[in-house]
Amino acid sequence: MTRNSSQSSGRRLEDRIAWAVRNADGVVAIGVALVIGVLDILDDNFDNNIVSGATLLVLAALVYGSLTERRRRMADIRGATEGTSRAIEDLAMVRTLAGAEVGLAHEKARRNTTRWVFKGGTGTYLRAVTLPECVEEVKRQRRSLSMKIDILNPADDRVCAAYARFRHTFGRQGEAGAYPEWTAERTRKESYATVLAAAWHRQRLDTLEIDVHLSSVAPTLRFDLSDTCLIITQDDPRRVSLYVERGRPLYDYYVTELHQSREQAVKLDLREATPLSDEPTVDEARRLLDRLGLPLPTSFTDRDVGDIIDRALRAEDPYRR
Repeated sequence: MTRNSSQSSGRRLEDRIAWAVRNADGVVAIGVALVIGVLDILDDNFDNNIVSGATLLVLAALVYGSLTERRRRMADIRGATEGTSRAIEDLAMVRTLAGAEVGLAHEKARRNTTRWVFKGGTGTYLRAVTLPECVEEVKRQRRSLSMKIDILNPADDRVCAAYARFRHTFGRQGEAGAYPEWTAERTRKESYATVLAAAWHRQRLDTLEIDVHLSSVAPTLRFDLSDTCLIITQDDPRRVSLYVERGRPLYDYYVTELHQSREQAVKLDLREATPLSDEPTVDEARRLLDRLGLPLPTSFTDRDVGDIIDRALRAEDPYRR
């Protein structure tokens, strides 16, 4: 019992000393004021100059304490401001794009990049703009480029039908007839065309490495990732797109997400592709897809195959106005 009492007294003493240290300015001011006040009362001959000096000392101690408290508050304000700035910066990691900004962002992303990762439906814009423009940039700078393409599996009837329904349901309203209707057959042709385009470009540029992955999940968004940024778009250019700079956490998250998506898809080995001429024939296209383990449906006529070749090498920018 005695030991507990002594320990409690020791803790109280330590707490009082710590309080005195934290409030040293106030303690000093109060102490000086008490001493001078007592001496002034007890001794009538106490020098008034000493009283005045002590008063100034007390005031100085109070001012010092006020300044110290102000510094503490300023430090707290700076800390809170820095925390707010970090929060705002995190919120601003995603920038919205609209209209012509989307095309300009893609153009900037293609410059000097050594990699391009795409995940989307059938890769129409990829064939029409991204792939040929990236190839031209690689040739101009005499460097290498690694591309990873993740699109719908044209051999999967279920996913082609699901994607066609999605595009038909949420297609652009008020523009009927301006764009071909999305059907399962069109979806299938567009995906075959992307495979053909990837093989054709790869055979003409040794420094171009392309991997094609075929997914059985219908996406609602498109992802284009370069060395500098990630651009997320939708099928309708009138809708807002998203832009994420490299170095932001979200960019790194999607690097991992896109990698995991490819790991669950079917990968085509384009090194096994049969040669394609500058103007591929129907027979060449059939042989190439057969060799890749992606044979065309028996219902596809030579005219259908010719349509796929046109879509592969002469695709139109779907967003050109």
